Amino acid sequence: QLQLVESGGGVVHPGGSLRLSCALSGSTPNRDDIGWFRQAPGKEREGVSCISGLLYWRDNADAVKDRALISRDDAKNMVYLQLDDLTSEDTGVYYCAAGPGSLACSLAGSAFQIWGQGIQVTVSS
Repeated sequence: QLQLVESGGGVVHPGGSLRLSCALSGSTPNRDDIGWFRQAPGKEREGVSCISGLLYWRDNADAVKDRALISRDDAKNMVYLQLDDLTSEDTGVYYCAAGPGSLACSLAGSAFQIWGQGIQVTVSS
């Protein structure tokens, strides 16, 4: 069974950067789509970025269009999210998730079935 574990969260300052990591284990290698999602208190979960399993095609949400880069290191079974120019709007619990491999991934949560436990990211002065 595929499992995903996030790391790299914590408290960061406005204008700073972070890199979140998602470690895949249990069913590797694979060609799943991988997505990053986040949920702020009192808000619905939203897609942040995804990378497709078949073509490594990427997509970012408008809120992070020019600030996020998703990547994967298949040799290490790792997926990363680099997020720059952080603001308080980036605060939330971040999740990585896996779904069936596709040509072009979706930022809809319904496209993903296996989820990590989530990790807190707090942007604060």
